[in-house]
Amino acid sequence: MKGKLLILLLLFFVRVIAQQNTETYPVDPASEEHAGVPKGEILKLTFTDSKIFPGTTREISVYIPAQYKADNPACVYVNQDGIQWKAPTVFDNLIAKREMPVTIGVFVSPGKVPAPNNEAVDRFNRSFEYDGLGDRYARFLLEEVFPFVESQKTADGRAIRLSTNGNDRAIGGSSSGAVCAFTVAWEMPEQFSRVFSAIGTYVGLRGADRYDILVRKYEPKPIRVFMQDGSGDLNIYAGDWWKANESMERALTFAGYDVDHVWGNGGHNGQHGTAVFPQAMRWLWRDHPNPVRAGQSKNQFLTDILAEGNGWELVGENYGFTEGIAVNAKGEVFFQDIPNAKTYKIGQNGKPELYISDSKKASGTTFSTSGDMITITGGWSEPPTKQVHRYKTPGVYEVVADETPGNDITVAFNGNTYVTSPDGRERPSKLYLIKPNGEKRVVDEGLKFANGLCLSADQTQLYVTESATHWVWVYQVQPDGTLSHKQKYGWLHVRDVDENAWSDGLKSDRDGRIYVTSLSGIQVMDQLGRVNAIIPVPKTKGQASNLCFGGPGFDILYVTCHDKVFRRKVKVKGANNFEKPVKPNNPRL
Repeated sequence: MKGKLLILLLLFFVRVIAQQNTETYPVDPASEEHAGVPKGEILKLTFTDSKIFPGTTREISVYIPAQYKADNPACVYVNQDGIQWKAPTVFDNLIAKREMPVTIGVFVSPGKVPAPNNEAVDRFNRSFEYDGLGDRYARFLLEEVFPFVESQKTADGRAIRLSTNGNDRAIGGSSSGAVCAFTVAWEMPEQFSRVFSAIGTYVGLRGADRYDILVRKYEPKPIRVFMQDGSGDLNIYAGDWWKANESMERALTFAGYDVDHVWGNGGHNGQHGTAVFPQAMRWLWRDHPNPVRAGQSKNQFLTDILAEGNGWELVGENYGFTEGIAVNAKGEVFFQDIPNAKTYKIGQNGKPELYISDSKKASGTTFSTSGDMITITGGWSEPPTKQVHRYKTPGVYEVVADETPGNDITVAFNGNTYVTSPDGRERPSKLYLIKPNGEKRVVDEGLKFANGLCLSADQTQLYVTESATHWVWVYQVQPDGTLSHKQKYGWLHVRDVDENAWSDGLKSDRDGRIYVTSLSGIQVMDQLGRVNAIIPVPKTKGQASNLCFGGPGFDILYVTCHDKVFRRKVKVKGANNFEKPVKPNNPRL
C-alpha cells in the first residue's frame, strides 16, 4: 500500500514539474534589472506583537524606492506570502519610467504560532488569515502592520511614511493570498482601491466561493481588479479554481467594476503571475492620482432603486442607539434614541430636533390613518412599561394596550395593530394583534427573536424578521386580522464573522420589494423572498437597525445605524401602512 502511495505521489510531482516546464511566457522588460535604474532598498523585519492574530510571528519585507522622500507619504502596495513577482525589480523600473507612482512595498508572510517544544509542530495560520472573509486581515494591516512599518527607518535614517488615502493603496497576492487581497479591498474600499489577483482561491475553503454572488448583489464599490489564472489550475475537493476565477471575473464585469484579466493554460503556480505582474501594475496605477470610482451595475434591482449620484448623507449622530424610525402622512420622519428615552423629529432644515423628551424608552414607532404616533415600549425601561402608547400631541399619550412587551409595531389601514414581542434570544417570541376596539390576542409564537415587522404594499401579507437566524417569515393576513399560512420566506445573507443575519426593521415599497436591515446592510428581497440586492450602509459603531421612506414623495430612504441616522434619495416610493393598500404588479417568477 505504501509503495503504491509513493508511486502516485511521484507521478503527481512529475506531472506538476512537467506542466511547469511547458509554461513559457514572454519576459516583460520591467522584470529585468537595467543599468542606470535607481534601486530601492529592502528592510527585513520580524513582527511578533499581533493582538489580532495573537501568538503569531511572521517576516515582513519593506521595499523603499530610491525616489522616496520622507516629507511626502508614499503610495503603498501590500503583498501576501512575502516578496513575489520579482516585485522590487519591477517597482524600480516602473517608478523610474513613471509608469507607477513612488510606492513602498510591504510584503507580509503568513503568521505561524511557534510550537511549545521540539516534539510539536507550529500552528500555520495561512488559511485562517487569507481564506476567511471579514475585515480581520484588513484591520491587521491598518492597525498593526502599517504602524509597525512606520516605526522603522531606512538605512540612511529617513522616516517611513505611508499614505492614508485608499486611492494610493494597492494589494495583491496569489492563490489564498489573492482572495485575502480582494477581501481587504471588499471590506474596506475606502482604504484599498486596487487589487492584483493571481490564481485566486475563490472556492469553498472558508467561504470565498460566495464572492461571485455577493459581487452581483451589492451596490458596486470603488475597486479596480486585475486577475490572472490558467485552465490548468486546481480542480479538487474545494472547487475548480479556473472556473471560479472565470465566474468571479464575469461577476465583477456584470457589477460594473473596473476589471481586467489575463487567462492562460498554466497551473497553480506563480509563473504566469510573474510574467504579467508589470502589466498588472501599469494597469492598476494607470491614471493615478485620479480616484478609482464605482461603476454601474447591470443588476436591475439596484438600477431601479438607486438614484445615480445620490449617496448616503449623515442626518444626525452621537445618539445612544437609534431605532424605530417612521414616517407620517406629511413625509415627516421620526426616530427613537432608546437608551436616552428621546424621540426626535427631522425638521424642515433636515436636522433632528427633540420631539418627545421622555419616550419611556420606546423602540417601535408607526403612524395611524388619523395621524397619531403609535409607539411600543418593551424591556428597555426600568421598570419595563410594556405598553402601546398613542400620541396625538408630543407631550401626552394614552395607553392603547397594557402588559404588551414589544419591540416593533405597525398599524394597518383598517386599524389592526401588530406587535413583535421577543423574550430574549433563546425563548420563543410572540406576535400580538390589537384590534381597533382594544381587544388583544396572541396570533403566533415560536420565532427565535421576532424583531421587525411590516405589511406588504397590498397589506395582505405580514413580514417578520427572525433576528437569531437568516430568515424572514411571512403570514397571510385574514379579514379578521388573524394570521395564517406561516412560512419561511426571505433567505438572508450572513456575514462570515456572524452566526446569523441579525435582521431587524423592514419596509416595503409600492412595487412590492422588501427592504431588510441586517448586519450586511440593507438586503432587498423581491416578492418571492429572494435577495436581489444588498445596499451597504456607512460604517458606524453597530449595524443598520431600521429604515423608512420619508420626504413629501416618500422617496428618501432613511436608516438608523446605532449612534447615527443617514438618508439617501432613491427612485422608488415607500408603501405606507396608513394609506390605502396598493396592489403591485405580479412578480417575475
